[in-house]
Amino acid sequence: MTRYGPMFGPDYTFLGVPACDWQEPQTYADADVVIIGAPFDGGTSHRPGARFGPQVIRGTDYLAHDSSRPHLAMRVDALGADLTVKDAGDLEVFSGEIERSCRTIEDAVAFISGHGAIPLILGGDHTVTWPDVTGVSRTHGKGRISVIHFDAHADTGDIEFGSLYGHGQPMRRLIESGAVRGDRFLQLGLRGYWPGPDVLDWMADQRMNSFHMSEIVERGLDAVLDSAFEIALDGCDGVFLSVDIDVCDPGHAPGTGTPEPGGFTARQLLDSVSRICHELPVVGMDIVEVSPPFDHAEITAMLGNRVVLEALSGMARRRKDGDGPRWRRSTPLLQGRGTTSE
Repeated sequence: MTRYGPMFGPDYTFLGVPACDWQEPQTYADADVVIIGAPFDGGTSHRPGARFGPQVIRGTDYLAHDSSRPHLAMRVDALGADLTVKDAGDLEVFSGEIERSCRTIEDAVAFISGHGAIPLILGGDHTVTWPDVTGVSRTHGKGRISVIHFDAHADTGDIEFGSLYGHGQPMRRLIESGAVRGDRFLQLGLRGYWPGPDVLDWMADQRMNSFHMSEIVERGLDAVLDSAFEIALDGCDGVFLSVDIDVCDPGHAPGTGTPEPGGFTARQLLDSVSRICHELPVVGMDIVEVSPPFDHAEITAMLGNRVVLEALSGMARRRKDGDGPRWRRSTPLLQGRGTTSE
């Protein structure tokens, strides 16, 4: 049975999109994207609360929940005519049982992906990216998808707090398992004071591509994204996008478990997500580490909601463009006397 916020909130879908049941493919046979919640934060090492993330990402908005959100610049409605999105509710996971919870998430994601929809997972802490990407790789093949990972932290630790599993280790587990190639793993926004030299050496051995925040500032975000896109599509059939909200500066996303000053602005993150989903074949996505107990005035919740909308709008624009010329971010919003630009 489909459940929305089985332990943590009221029964509502993402901004009012139709409900579905991930175990019943006929309920989303027409869907391009299926949203599913993974309210798990049992891998958290500092401040908990990301288990409440799916609830606030779904519902934080000032507009009516009417399943319509026309994008002013891209001229698409990802919740309306231009994309079919459904919400399968939250998975029943337990923060005290990390391996069991990850199996549940992986199986659900693999099932959705195997039935032709793009799974979009609302976390939860970053532990869930391990089963998220593994589930998608079961459909598309091990090593056949690249990962673009926005985060302040590399999440490539080995054993942390006596455990192989947690929100600081999912990327290592993915690469070690063969689900993803290290040289097709791209990280943007890293900064701060972790991990140490031994982990960095391991990352170098895997030929991971990590763009530190200082490099993004020096080269410019668009130039770094250009480089990342060239690598991501070399020998891979699709891209998984993983967004840790702490990639943003805490001034733009205070509601997260491990905030690190000096990160992206909200505008930079939204532009990046929009561009990735418009220009690349995204086959799966998650957004993680939104922790409402530490938020202020719903700043982080609203950003999380808009990251999802921006991703969906980018996918809708990609579909609308087809084989024709790509929409450009420089396209004027209005042309002539109030005529909307297509």
